[in-house]
Amino acid sequence: MTNALALLKEALGDAVTTDAARLASAQVDESGHRSDAPPLAVVEARSIEDVQATMRIASQTRTPVVTRGAGTGLAGGAIGSAGEIVLSTMAMDQVLEINEADLLAVVQPGILNGRLNEILGERGLWFAPDPASKAISSVGGNIATNAGGLLCAKYGVTRDAVLGLKVVLADGRLLTLGHRSVKGVTGFDLTALMVGSEGLLGVIVEATVRIRRAVEGAVATIASFYPGVRDAAAASAAITAAGLQPAIMELIDQPTLNAIDAYVGSSLSTRGTAHLAVQFDGPAAADEARRALEIITELGGDAELTTDRAEAEALLAARRAAHPSLAAMGTTLIEDVSVPRTRLPDMFDAIAEVERKYGLTIPTLAHAGDGNLHPNFIFEGADVPDEIWEAAGEVFQAALRLGGTLTGEHGIGLLKKRWLGHELGADQLELQREIKRVFDPDGILNPGKVF
Repeated sequence: MTNALALLKEALGDAVTTDAARLASAQVDESGHRSDAPPLAVVEARSIEDVQATMRIASQTRTPVVTRGAGTGLAGGAIGSAGEIVLSTMAMDQVLEINEADLLAVVQPGILNGRLNEILGERGLWFAPDPASKAISSVGGNIATNAGGLLCAKYGVTRDAVLGLKVVLADGRLLTLGHRSVKGVTGFDLTALMVGSEGLLGVIVEATVRIRRAVEGAVATIASFYPGVRDAAAASAAITAAGLQPAIMELIDQPTLNAIDAYVGSSLSTRGTAHLAVQFDGPAAADEARRALEIITELGGDAELTTDRAEAEALLAARRAAHPSLAAMGTTLIEDVSVPRTRLPDMFDAIAEVERKYGLTIPTLAHAGDGNLHPNFIFEGADVPDEIWEAAGEVFQAALRLGGTLTGEHGIGLLKKRWLGHELGADQLELQREIKRVFDPDGILNPGKVF
């Protein structure tokens, strides 16, 4: 390790830091999980060449490397520990090209999602992936975790917006993957393999992404309240079953409404025990919203509809306040499962059963448009109690029984790896390990994560 550090400093100079505060910050992400000891060093890569030099030295000295973006992950996937190099790509934060004719942009991994959209917005363009952390999360991190968000039911997750990547392998070689064309099926789709790979296969150093022109037409937004969360979930399933395609459809349960009221001084919980916000965009938005409103009222929802953008933002403010409201209650483990949209009511029933069994309250939010739920486990102290993990495990198993998945957008990282085999099965799990060994034969990329 001493040799690795000396070689890094010789090759990269002041891009290498062992400052105690910087090392400590690399031990934790937004999941709240902290590694037991600080990493060996943090490398602030400024270029592809810096990344290649780091990986060559790491490969030569068999030193583990954890690639890190903005540190906003929720699965412990980018935290560094003893003897590891943390390779930060945040200084690589430029937009290299915007091609309006082909609707693509070429970006470095460290650019923030929100900043990219500010730059694109000046030209009437936008980048569709929109994780809740978009103001502070990097595009490279979004790609590494295949991040989702409020709009992905209509506009897709991050994978759907990635055309090509430049990736540095564990031994320092640079791969150029994918294409700039709309179509491209040459060979295996290694670009898609890299999206969501959580730093296990290579270091993303450049991305060619799809961009969109601003959506024309109105925005129509419905705020609805229900006597129970199952009713709200049934309404959301009915909306999509009717062939309607909301841009946003977000569900909030009663404990979360109570937390929001306490945090911002609102009175949302007086209108119902569950809240469903639905937004349509595009030329047909007003008509689609009226059809959705009919479904909502037929199913017992108390609803209001607006086509005023300022009023819409006010209606969606509750959803945006949810996470800070819950965080104010204590340490929060924000979990992430997905089920088929028609099984959302059953998933809420399963969460309620776990609550009864363990004597817990599990505030839950859902991207109802695509069946992605975020059960929140709130506790005191820094470490997740065993009973919380047991309860979370039962929630994960329930999602799998309903035909769903362990994670819709956060990834596996450190926190969920014990359940990975339950979803994949032994044969697929071993095949995925073999794929990792092809890209990283010495096992130096993000060791201990996912598998």
